[in-house]
Amino acid sequence: MHRNFPKTERYGLGRRIDTLFLEILELTFTASYLPIDPKIILLGKIISRLDILKFFPQIAWENKLIPDEKYIELSQKLQEIGRDIGAWKKGLVEKKTPAK
Repeated sequence: MHRNFPKTERYGLGRRIDTLFLEILELTFTASYLPIDPKIILLGKIISRLDILKFFPQIAWENKLIPDEKYIELSQKLQEIGRDIGAWKKGLVEKKTPAK
């Protein structure tokens, strides 16, 4: 994504967005192989990173570094990813917690 930013923003905000995307992908891949307890903890970390990631495109959009259409599309996809990760974590917590 950072290649589309003006040169002055490319290596700051743009690079941070790209780094967070890659970090979230890596953590999600790692979580898929963990036992339930560490997986729940790591999913919490992924959700936190995703919340930070949602913030940076908003800053880019507000500073007119990305067009409205691209921001809307990216925001919708990040929301969907957040719902999926949240549902994954919730399912694991429910599976771990004994029914009353």
